[in-house]
Amino acid sequence: MNNTWQTTGRDKMGQVVKLITDDLATLSTGRARPALIEELKVEAYEGSWLTLKELATISTPDPQTLSIQVWDQSVTEKIVKSIQNSNLNLNPVVDQAAIRLHVPSLTAERRQELVKAVKQKVESGRAMLRQIRVDLKKDIDAQNHQPGVSEDDIHEAYDQLQELVDGWHARLDELEQKKELELMSL
Repeated sequence: MNNTWQTTGRDKMGQVVKLITDDLATLSTGRARPALIEELKVEAYEGSWLTLKELATISTPDPQTLSIQVWDQSVTEKIVKSIQNSNLNLNPVVDQAAIRLHVPSLTAERRQELVKAVKQKVESGRAMLRQIRVDLKKDIDAQNHQPGVSEDDIHEAYDQLQELVDGWHARLDELEQKKELELMSL
């Protein structure tokens, strides 16, 4: 029996978990983290879109402040505009060679909204994993009537597939619990 579906499945499911992990990192937790803004798109030069981390150094001088050291001062205003237009609710302050962002503390209501957003993002990851499982099951089914492949082989492959999916679901559950704890404990 051909087991290439296992490698394909691990790769695709790993990509889903990485996508959800990166997505959760962009949620504001009331604590300043460079990941909050580093992927923010900025139209730096005529028609050229770059991420903020490609244009500046982002640091956290204290738990509530982000400092952005822009390498090319000609794009400072464009960075400020991108931050203001984002849905991050951050107010940039330009002082000499840096842009400072104060990350406000979260209210209880905002924490609840963010927990809901975490649940939605993780659930979308689960849906992606289910779709991958359906596709891999089709790959296994396609081998059903090939010479040398018994029904026991097919059932064993189904069991292995379910174990694989359960492992990735557990990782998503772990990410969800960790992020919720982070949101509620600040």
